[in-house]
Amino acid sequence: MAEAVPEEELTIPRAAMNKMIKEIVPSVRVANEARELILNCCSEFIHLLASEANEICTQQQKKTINAEHILGALDRLGFNDYRTDAEAVLKDCKAVAAKRRRQSTRLENLGIPEEELLRQQQELFAKAREEQAAAEQQQWLQLQAEAQMSLQQQPHGDAPLNSEDGEYS
Repeated sequence: MAEAVPEEELTIPRAAMNKMIKEIVPSVRVANEARELILNCCSEFIHLLASEANEICTQQQKKTINAEHILGALDRLGFNDYRTDAEAVLKDCKAVAAKRRRQSTRLENLGIPEEELLRQQQELFAKAREEQAAAEQQQWLQLQAEAQMSLQQQPHGDAPLNSEDGEYS
């Protein structure tokens, strides 16, 4: 069984509420006390609606509250006026969900088998590794050439002495 959550944690985030208020009435200043009241009313409305939807769900011997339970709860609680708006929001939510599903299957709709895509990916990785190795080899050769040139440019005065005759070799 779930633990009881303290009541002060069961509210809409203040930032979200402030944003909604600003969007709904942008030219009106709303006192902090009024904001708090709106926040409490919204939380209470959500609690009431969820409780009623849960009751409908239980009566129908279902385990998951769905959109129809919420719409039924609006009717039962006397908020029939909100049903049309709620149905419009539901329709929008379903459209967004369908769009997400279509986008997620875009890869499947390419007509290229997953094995082929994996093979192509491995090919690209191998090519990238080869290019990286070639670049590192080129860099190494360039460093070697620079070192060779710096050795050749050293004055002969730094050459080691021939130990037998004391002359430079």
